[in-house]
Amino acid sequence: MSDRKSWTKPLARQLGGRAFVLAHDRRRVLHFNVTEFPSAQWTGQQIIEAFPEDTAPTYMIRDRDGIYGDQFRRRVEGIGIDEVLTAPRSPWQNPYAERLVGSVRRECLDHLIVLGEQHLYRILKSYFAYYHRSRTHLSLGKDAPEPRPVHPPSMGKVVAPPEVGGLHHRYERLAA
Repeated sequence: MSDRKSWTKPLARQLGGRAFVLAHDRRRVLHFNVTEFPSAQWTGQQIIEAFPEDTAPTYMIRDRDGIYGDQFRRRVEGIGIDEVLTAPRSPWQNPYAERLVGSVRRECLDHLIVLGEQHLYRILKSYFAYYHRSRTHLSLGKDAPEPRPVHPPSMGKVVAPPEVGGLHHRYERLAA
């Protein structure tokens, strides 16, 4: 089995709702991680790492995947999060997460060969930095999850520094 298949296929399952925590308000990825062998214990640990101390939200939307076993549910209940389950086979009930999964696949992973778990982690870390600072969203008024200033033409020439290893670019004006 090639490296691409052995690493991107588990990631595809991970991105289905197991390896990232997304804040709906500005489409921010609060936490992500990857593993070749997901388990309920690993998934529960990701929730704990995503919400240190008393930062847990009141609600969490998730699908009915079997990865969310008893250990996961106990951890979520222990930090005071109420789970909202989507209906079976209804991805449209969590559109922000589904959109993020599709964006990661189309804009990043479909263009790269992943060499291993650590390589995949670095790629996603770079992509999510781009996603937060540079990638625009129509629902956010063509802004990025981390708001950015609008530069008038008088500020100078437009430059395009590369991001995600040159796969994407950030467009800014260079002060004259």
